[in-house]
Amino acid sequence: MAQNILVIEDEPTLARLLSYNLSQEGYHTKVVDHGGDGLQEALQQSYDLIILDIMLPGLNGFEVLAKLRQKGNSTPVIILTARNAEDEVVQGLKHGADDYITKPFGVAELLARVSAVLRRTQSEEATADKLKSNEKVIQAGELFIYPEKYEVVLKGESIPLRPKEFEVLLYLVQRPGVVVTRDDLMNIVWGFDYIGGQRTVDVHVSSLRKKLEMNQQSVQIDSIRGVGYKLVASMVKK
Repeated sequence: MAQNILVIEDEPTLARLLSYNLSQEGYHTKVVDHGGDGLQEALQQSYDLIILDIMLPGLNGFEVLAKLRQKGNSTPVIILTARNAEDEVVQGLKHGADDYITKPFGVAELLARVSAVLRRTQSEEATADKLKSNEKVIQAGELFIYPEKYEVVLKGESIPLRPKEFEVLLYLVQRPGVVVTRDDLMNIVWGFDYIGGQRTVDVHVSSLRKKLEMNQQSVQIDSIRGVGYKLVASMVKK
């Protein structure tokens, strides 16, 4: 069955280019040229992937992405950013984007990123289904992780984490006190075919650390300069 992709892009030439090349690869595509309309379309219809420009009329791409995640929509999103705009990349990742493409880009890169994100999503869904059949709880200090529910409870309070933040935490907590390299996290959480850089890992770990370490000391994520990260907890029990 063909996968459905929503393109939210207001520049006509680029929108046609995206739609044509995705269609040639067998994807079903729909193009929307307004931020607000794109948000409504994404919420009302089911899509396998959203390609989202940052500069849009109405709501900009960041606003669309933030509102999608606030409403519990977990459809994977690839954002389109300007060249040399690292701040756009970082902000997009913080809002819950799964990947990014820097304009101008080649058709081959576009299709490779689309394919990679869709494969990762299918793999994550399969993993989630497997976890449901093997219910367990992982404890680290005052932190309780429920893998089958993607739920984290710290000192009795639920901590809202984005899917990638959860997966990073799960990988670290299963290796307490062990230094995990950025490459390891990139390959395990994002997949070997992920094209983005290690900045993606750093952004997610930074956000995760802030959420975990607020007003508690039983669980911390330490940075090991030039290597990666390790989770330090007063107690870890599986």
